[in-house]
Formats: sequence, structure tokens, C-alpha cells
Amino acid sequence: QVQLVESGGGLVQPGESLRLSCAASGSFFSITAMSWYRQAPGKQREWVATIGSGGPTNYADSVRGRFVISGDSARATVYLQMNSLEPEDTAVYYCNFRHRDYRGRPLSDWGQGTQVTVSS
Repeated sequence: QVQLVESGGGLVQPGESLRLSCAASGSFFSITAMSWYRQAPGKQREWVATIGSGGPTNYADSVRGRFVISGDSARATVYLQMNSLEPEDTAVYYCNFRHRDYRGRPLSDWGQGTQVTVSS
């Protein structure tokens, strides 16, 4: 049984920074990618950033240059450094792990989310 737990959310002012963490418990046969998503009130969940098992990263246009994703698939941990936060970044942030079981079947697991609020 895999469980992902996010932490690090909170209330900050515009321009400030936050660092989110996501730690997974349970065993993974093979992690293929770790990602962050977010969901603002009244909006659909949107993708924020991904780090592949080999280290390549990719970002949504809205956060590129301000957010940095990092992680260690061997330790099943992923981070999101968020700089120059804007009110539009206010959302519940979720981590997601894509992985495969021993038969190669793709699996996906989500954390419970952590609230980030950017307001003056």
C-alpha cells in the first residue's frame, strides 16, 4: 500500500517563497515520474511540474522560472521550491507518483494535498 504525504503549505505574502515536500511510504517497483499538480477553488486540477526518474524536468508555462522541482526517486521524495509567489498560485497542491509494478503495469498515486495561500 502506497501513501503520499505532502507538507510545507501555508499562508504567504506575494513575492515570498515556500517549499513543498512529498514523501512516500510503501514500496515501489519502479518510479517513472514524480509530479506536482494544483487545484484552485472552482477550477480543475492542473499540472504544475514533473521530474522524470532520470532527472529531466518540465514546467507549466505559468510557473516556469519561478518554481523548481527536485526529487529522489530512490528515496521516493519530491520537492517543489516556489519563489516569487503570486495570488494566482493560491491552490491545493498535490503530489503524484507514476510508477510500474513488477509486471510493468502503470500505476498512479496521489497525496492528500496541502493548501498554499498567497495573499497580502
